[in-house]
Amino acid sequence: MRAIWRGAVSFGLVSIGVRVYSATEEKDIRFHQVHRTDGGRIRYKRVCSLDGEEVPYEDIAKGYDLGGGEMVILTDEDFAELPLSTSHAIDVLEFVPAEQIDPILYNKAYYLEPDNAATKPYVLLRDALTDSERVAVVKVALRQREQLATLRVREGVLVLNTMLWPDEIRRPDFAFLDEKITVRPPELAMASSLIDSMAGDFEPDVFTDDYRAALQEVIDAKVEGRQVVQPEEVEEAPAAAIDLMAALRASVERARAARGEAPSGAGVGQPTPISAAKSAKQAAAKKAGEKKAAAKKAVGEAGGGQAKKTTVKKAGEKKGAAKAGGTKKATPAKKTPAKKTTRRSA
Repeated sequence: MRAIWRGAVSFGLVSIGVRVYSATEEKDIRFHQVHRTDGGRIRYKRVCSLDGEEVPYEDIAKGYDLGGGEMVILTDEDFAELPLSTSHAIDVLEFVPAEQIDPILYNKAYYLEPDNAATKPYVLLRDALTDSERVAVVKVALRQREQLATLRVREGVLVLNTMLWPDEIRRPDFAFLDEKITVRPPELAMASSLIDSMAGDFEPDVFTDDYRAALQEVIDAKVEGRQVVQPEEVEEAPAAAIDLMAALRASVERARAARGEAPSGAGVGQPTPISAAKSAKQAAAKKAGEKKAAAKKAVGEAGGGQAKKTTVKKAGEKKGAAKAGGTKKATPAKKTPAKKTTRRSA
């Protein structure tokens, strides 16, 4: 990396020499404007709008438009006289909790490297920031402009994040903010279920720039003279849903399927607090009914067994009594031979 700025961090009475490097780089594929028929580069001339003459770089200055055709011209000498152009200091103003800074204010990020013998005070400031769990709010002049910025620690290195000034943040002015829109509790509960089903820990390495990869594939194919492999069709965004609850349920099911989880049921999403309470109530009622039926069955079986025993006992007693009565009647039966003879003759 090449340093783009050298200066010092002013931390109270301590001065820490640093070199500043760009912490990010764009990976976007860049193109030139060319002539379609022969591929020749398109050139632009710097032409004055008044006399039509081409203007060399050394004759170009910066102009501030006052309107009405009036222009204030500023030269390099005008900027050189400003105190900020020669200032190479990062002035620490205060230390604040990081969560108090709205991320919309952040602009660009730079790494700070200790310069020469400034390693020890650099490490001192780094460790102090880490222990305090705060960030330093600073002012710095980069590229002829004073900017608000923060100093924080990332992977053992001080990072300078330039920030926009508060008056550079545009205020949202949309009509719906003045409308009274009511969200029903079931819809909010289902939306919360969708958020829960898609929750996870942020791991930036798992995300890729699919468009850039596809565009690079097209370029490589043209260089090698082969057929471009068409990428898979990207699913189009659905139209505005008429049934919000149905769309939320479908979204929950899709999120569960993407995670490899079993579907929660046909047309039913992941349980919401409301549906979970209803299910729990129904399950408790069902369980109570099953216990009641089991108890009734047990009582019935116990009563039936006792009745069976009583019936068997009574049947046994009757059988015994009948047997006893039969024994007493056996003697008279043997004394009627005439009846038996009659049967034989018949």
